[in-house]
Amino acid sequence: MQNNLHMQKDGIPMPIVSLNRSILALGILIALFTQQTWITTVLFLILLPTTLFGKRFSLIFRLGSWLFKRRNLISEKEDPGLQRFNNSIATTLLAFAQLFFAIGQPIVAWIFAGMVMLASGIALAGFCIGCYLYYQYNIQRYRIFGP
Repeated sequence: MQNNLHMQKDGIPMPIVSLNRSILALGILIALFTQQTWITTVLFLILLPTTLFGKRFSLIFRLGSWLFKRRNLISEKEDPGLQRFNNSIATTLLAFAQLFFAIGQPIVAWIFAGMVMLASGIALAGFCIGCYLYYQYNIQRYRIFGP
């Protein structure tokens, strides 16, 4: 979904957005194939501070800023609010996964983790489900509450 890209100075550079999506998709895929639930816990713990406090507390943002320093300067940017919304969804789904792992319901837990993996993978392929939900939410909010 290209409508969410902005050339704003304080936006999240797309290489970092892609890194975030890649880490989530690949991390959960590895966790699923190896049945190592702790990997989903680590991903949850990486996303939680970012979701609560923003990009300044994001390990992935810091890593991407270092890895893609030059590319980030010229890349398109994504709205930080949109990225935070997407991370909030992923964090919530991973929190549910942790809860269901803890209460002995691994199939349900893997479904929640799998939703994050699937959404991240689809976003890497070009369609951001979270972005679609974000814009639908804003449209409905506007219809109900106005400008």
